[in-house]
Amino acid sequence: MKSSAPPEVAASTGGGEPASDRLDRAVWATAAVVVLGAVMSILDVTVVNIAIPALAQEFTSPLSQIQWVATGYTLALATVIPVTGWACARFGTKRLFMISLVLFVAGSALAGAAWSAESLIAFRVLQGLGGGMIMPAGMTIMAQKAGPQRVGKVMSVVGIPMLLGPIGGPILGGWLVDDVSWRWIFYINVPIGVVTLIMAWKILDRDVPQPAERLDLLGLLLLSPGLAALIYGLATGAEKSSFSSTTVLVTTIGGALLVAGFAVRATMAANPLIDLRLFKRRSVLTASLTLTTFGVAFFGAMLLLPLYFQSVQMETALGTGLLLIPQGVGAMITMPIGGLLTDRMGPGRVVLVGLPIIVVSMFGLTFIEADTSYVQLGAIFFVLGLGMGLTMMPTMSAAMQSLGHDEVPRASTALNIIQQVAGSIGTAAFSVILTNEMKDRIPGAGGAFGGEGAQNLPPEALAKLPPLMAESYAATFWWAVILLAVAVLPALFLPRTRPETGAAQPTVPMH
Repeated sequence: MKSSAPPEVAASTGGGEPASDRLDRAVWATAAVVVLGAVMSILDVTVVNIAIPALAQEFTSPLSQIQWVATGYTLALATVIPVTGWACARFGTKRLFMISLVLFVAGSALAGAAWSAESLIAFRVLQGLGGGMIMPAGMTIMAQKAGPQRVGKVMSVVGIPMLLGPIGGPILGGWLVDDVSWRWIFYINVPIGVVTLIMAWKILDRDVPQPAERLDLLGLLLLSPGLAALIYGLATGAEKSSFSSTTVLVTTIGGALLVAGFAVRATMAANPLIDLRLFKRRSVLTASLTLTTFGVAFFGAMLLLPLYFQSVQMETALGTGLLLIPQGVGAMITMPIGGLLTDRMGPGRVVLVGLPIIVVSMFGLTFIEADTSYVQLGAIFFVLGLGMGLTMMPTMSAAMQSLGHDEVPRASTALNIIQQVAGSIGTAAFSVILTNEMKDRIPGAGGAFGGEGAQNLPPEALAKLPPLMAESYAATFWWAVILLAVAVLPALFLPRTRPETGAAQPTVPMH
């Protein structure tokens, strides 16, 4: 029987290492296309966050309205991600990736030309509809192109934009808003997007759509609104520092019930939007549990760092972005090493090194004070980055390496949903924890920045604010330490051997 794998996967190098263990020029070219698109969509999130104050001033809009420039994008992501797995099969991953880029670039151009807060929010939703499909479609393209023996290496490449976003976003956004124009935080995507589109058309493999598969419409009507409502409830509750209001309770609980309804539906549907049967495999289940716990803790903690620098150390947004660079440097050092080791000895062994490193470095943040030196913090961030590079993408690789070619799009979609929801839960939970810690230490002046009540405090009380606020941040970091330690438990069951050669072989036709 003729193998359906590409020649570079099936071949081997005489008596030595299989050729499939090496990343050839075709894989690197594909990675360049995917990373360009992913960097663009992920950078956009952090760049816009920096510009929110400038946008509020430009359109004379209250913060409660203009924050929908960020929230609307996130909700659009959550709405469209669930359909990506089906769309990959129906239209082909190359075609879907290019459609996503077109939507994102069109939304960017329109957002840059926005004439009001309402128009900007609407165009950001259009951006999100494209951006939400870029990352899962890109992950699918890379996993199918590389095959199981190289999935660790290529997933480490796909992880690059996840590092560049939090690091480069504040720096790029701060510079564009301060020295150019807020409109260029959107316009800059247009030339990059056009270049990525041309590269995708010329480089990506042509794949064969499967139009016979029907869309699980009921599942989509349950999951997409459910995720949007859940994330909206969490975001609104975090913004108000309370989850007791009727609006927050109804949207959060309603969203959770819709997602639960989808889970029941998925076990009965012939072609479910996300095949939950994949979670019967130990590698997929344990990777998902690890990713969920890690995501809640890590992304929640990442929310605290910019707030700490700007509210306690009184740094600017641009200065904050520069101070977080050591974290990205650390991750860039270990991410390719983690990918290589994942392919050679299995992801479980790599993650069980990376997670403890993150726990130890996060433990160091529980001792931060109002005047903690930047050298000390930079060292902690660097070690934290080292752990990141050995944790996030190897965990995703654990879920991918045991899957067949046609299962990869569904798994990629599921992992992106898990990451999106975990990040939203972490951000909301840590916002509330920090606010409560502030209220306990600074009565009448709650909130991450001390609150409006702080303005009414006498000068001697104001002088005590930074140390008390720093104590609040340190106490909140303890929750991250605990949750990250819990994430070690499912990580103990991740695969500790390299994937089988015959698993998940790509069947994508070559040009």
